Amino acid sequence: MPTFMIERSVPGAGAMSSKELEDISTHSVKVCEALGVPYRWITSYVAGDKIYCVHEAESADIIRRHSEQAGFPADRITPVAAQIGPQTARARG
Repeated sequence: MPTFMIERSVPGAGAMSSKELEDISTHSVKVCEALGVPYRWITSYVAGDKIYCVHEAESADIIRRHSEQAGFPADRITPVAAQIGPQTARARG
């Protein structure tokens, strides 16, 4: 399944309490489960007034559907072309 990076503008996101983050996470999981199509939320990063999410779905349209049903903005949805990290640099031996 394709992987997407989703940028969400959420004023005050970085100042949300653990309880607030738990609540929006629980809501997102319920919406994912109710979509009726293959969909996987991998992880999210909260930074400043943004939440950056990594999801797997068949298309950006399904990502938009999740966002609309969950009531979360999806300012930018970008297909992930590759994943790299320190292990990538070590792959050459």
